[in-house]
Amino acid sequence: MPRPVLLPIAAAVLLATAACNASSNQAAAPAADGKSFVLVTPNPVGVNDFLKLSVKGIGDAAQAHGATTRTYESSDPASIQQNVAAAVRDKPDVIVAVGFNFADVLAQEAERNPQQQFLFVDSCTEKQFPNVTCATFREYEASYLAGAQAGLLTKTGKVGAVVVLDSPQFHRFSDPFGEGARKTRPDVVFSQLFIGGQNPFNDPARAKELAGTLAGNGVDQVMGAASAAGNLGVFEAAKAGGFFAYGVDANQCPASPGQVVDNVVKRTDVVIADGIKAILDGQPGTARSYGLAEDGLGLNGLLPDVATSQCVIAQHPEVIEQVRKLRDEIVAGTIKVTDPAAG
Repeated sequence: MPRPVLLPIAAAVLLATAACNASSNQAAAPAADGKSFVLVTPNPVGVNDFLKLSVKGIGDAAQAHGATTRTYESSDPASIQQNVAAAVRDKPDVIVAVGFNFADVLAQEAERNPQQQFLFVDSCTEKQFPNVTCATFREYEASYLAGAQAGLLTKTGKVGAVVVLDSPQFHRFSDPFGEGARKTRPDVVFSQLFIGGQNPFNDPARAKELAGTLAGNGVDQVMGAASAAGNLGVFEAAKAGGFFAYGVDANQCPASPGQVVDNVVKRTDVVIADGIKAILDGQPGTARSYGLAEDGLGLNGLLPDVATSQCVIAQHPEVIEQVRKLRDEIVAGTIKVTDPAAG
């Protein structure tokens, strides 16, 4: 069984963003009140932009609260369980876990350790615990905006999605994408295909095949809701087939410059900093939801650094302006985007 990777957060933040200056060898000296936070990731941080944002978030929280921090990077289900147990032994003020992979182990540890506070990002335990704060995203809001872009940009009038699984959780990406496309082009045809199989989260070959199938049917704008690995297959197909793709979770445009239009960005940095503050302010055990209004979600096209994002949408300021107006309508409640997982 692999040993957990144990890093001071200062070192991880240094890897994740050059703007931070801290020791890469030791965690910062404890603050007077001894606050500490631990982050546990489902995969190595490496070049994973989604997890880099998580590292930034816990670093921001540490700076705000004068806390020491530590990161455990997992590599498989066994190391996830091992790392959460190690984090519990550290007895920090808050343990942050990112991703649905942690649902079972967090439920077990929360029940065994009622005094330990957990922040569960991007998912929630099936049973509610007073010491587990859940922070989830309303992905469907930003997916709707990405679909609106697709509706404005399609030349064929056909858009589609390659989705990791045929389940409500992942329909939150694909269904609103089609809904948004119909908002800006009512006659658009939307279709989606599902990876499934034994290893749906790590099957870029299957994702590439399905994206190619959509392209063969005339689809020229494809949402890749196929996991980080699967989306690489979608992007490869887009490059080979001359169509355009959309990413999720983080900025995936650098993975295939010229082919990725935009991304549904989950701001884990915002969510982690906000969730830790809520716990320390005496509001643990709540279910917190983040969408466009809370800046927990967005598109690269709507961020200030869009010009350097390597996203195709940067070449279409007129589309960005139309989508920005739709964003404001969603925030104001004028547009109600359907949540495929509701009910």
